[in-house]
Amino acid sequence: MSSTELPGVRSTAELSSQVGAVRVAEGEQLRTVALPGLELAVRVRPPLRTGLPPALFVHGLGGSSQNWSDLMARLADTVDGEALDLPGFGWSPPPADRDYSVTGFARAVIRHLDAAGRGPVHLFGNSLGGAVSTRVAAVRPDLVSTLTLVSPALPELRVQKSAVPTALLAVPGVAALFNRLTQGLSAEQRTRGVTELCYGDSSRVTPEGFRNAVEEMERRMALPYFWEAMTRSSRGIVDAYTLGGQHGLWRQAQRVLAPSLLVYGGRDQLVSYRMAHKAAAAYRGSRLLCLPEAGHVAMMEYPEVVAAAFRELLSDTGTGESDRYTADGRG
Repeated sequence: MSSTELPGVRSTAELSSQVGAVRVAEGEQLRTVALPGLELAVRVRPPLRTGLPPALFVHGLGGSSQNWSDLMARLADTVDGEALDLPGFGWSPPPADRDYSVTGFARAVIRHLDAAGRGPVHLFGNSLGGAVSTRVAAVRPDLVSTLTLVSPALPELRVQKSAVPTALLAVPGVAALFNRLTQGLSAEQRTRGVTELCYGDSSRVTPEGFRNAVEEMERRMALPYFWEAMTRSSRGIVDAYTLGGQHGLWRQAQRVLAPSLLVYGGRDQLVSYRMAHKAAAAYRGSRLLCLPEAGHVAMMEYPEVVAAAFRELLSDTGTGESDRYTADGRG
């Protein structure tokens, strides 16, 4: 088996000969975690030295673990990093129970961490992954050392117009309509639309990066469960936005005990920049990094800036390597 093949992912492996193999960056490894009713593809960035604290990275709607490759590479001297593909995304097949809710995804993250015994981790989340990570940190504080959220999907009263099509996917029948209306679009056209929506400046995507994204788009569109995963996950976000009481995302943000870093982009077309200060007030003792030129995926556009802010969080809160050595009884 070659280093680019991922064992154990049945539904996607059957298609790999037609739509390409898994792509891994230099220094990354891929493995499959099999749990009852759940199979997760996990992208691993081995640390540059032993003893570094563990970190877990959770992507957003329609994304994959690849979204974190640049940031993980820059933090290889700081954390022992893993990024998972949420069920139904990347190279993870759909969950057996077809639960694509924020709670269902949070449960998958918790099950992975419990099974691996890696907690507490430095937990990172982008967009949908930010909502999922918030829920994990609120209900299982023992699993989270710090929380870093890039444009987290939290309820907004005034949704940006550019985010409406994503929200409409939650409406029954709309996904099928979108599929019919966009059938004539090439993978390149679809990819260009996604990058223009998610990046503050799409010219920051390198030609090689764009070619890789087109290849990945072709692969995803060939998956039999692509629209199901997108539709049900969109519905899960909308449902999470409407929950009140202790299960509401804003209430859960207030329950997070871990030191938190919030990253917002001034050109974000999916999560409003105006939500940054409300979020900073909700997560107790949090710090806020605002990047005026960034879009929805600052960890991909400005990974070096996000990495520096994270290292500062570790330094200021004493949650880095030396702290872990003491906790492990090795310091």
